[in-house]
Amino acid sequence: MEREHRKINGIRTYTFSSWEDILNHLEKNPSIYVAINAEKIVSASEKLKALINRNTGYCDGFGAVKVLRRKGLKDTVRLPGCELWLQIINRHHSDWKFYIIGASSSTHEQTINKLITEFPDIKIVGHRDGFIKTDEDKAALIADIKTKQPDAVFVAMGTPKQEFLMEDMKEVCPGAVYVGLGGSYDVYTGNVKRAPKIWQKMGIEFMYRFIKNPSRWRRQFNYAIFSYRYLLNNL
Repeated sequence: MEREHRKINGIRTYTFSSWEDILNHLEKNPSIYVAINAEKIVSASEKLKALINRNTGYCDGFGAVKVLRRKGLKDTVRLPGCELWLQIINRHHSDWKFYIIGASSSTHEQTINKLITEFPDIKIVGHRDGFIKTDEDKAALIADIKTKQPDAVFVAMGTPKQEFLMEDMKEVCPGAVYVGLGGSYDVYTGNVKRAPKIWQKMGIEFMYRFIKNPSRWRRQFNYAIFSYRYLLNNL
């Protein structure tokens, strides 16, 4: 039986009711797992939407949760991507092979060191930072993915670059779970502070990021567009 989903502004978004629910699902359904939030809903290109619709979109933001609940999927909960990859590692650090990609060289190194410290038996079969500058760099990475055949690949390079790279890797390693992580390694290593829990529970974590980094105002404008369209029930 296919898992229930709804289209949000043309993006197929699946409902999950808990961490246990999505973890059980991804174990049986290797795919690219794409975090769906208000920004992505209003700004994704048709090319990115098509990629998501070939794979698995899940509710990373409260905006997406609210739309799915309005569309009848009442048990949908928010599952932040910056936590999903750690949930996967926590469950499978001793029996899955991981490939870690993304962030600056310093943040990447901090991430690998912290993972090894927290999970001494973790099987990291390959890793590299997010500065893939040439076609040769990309080809070498994909060749290594093909050789290593990891069970999970985490890519922190920002949307849509990370999604398109993951789809290229999926062609040579279709049995892996792929998760795009944006700036999650910076959060994990403590280089960037996440919003306080109360902000997260209220669904206004995006406002905290704007206050901390006002230069993001163009990106935050997408939330205003989303809110307007949500009020008009035009999603």
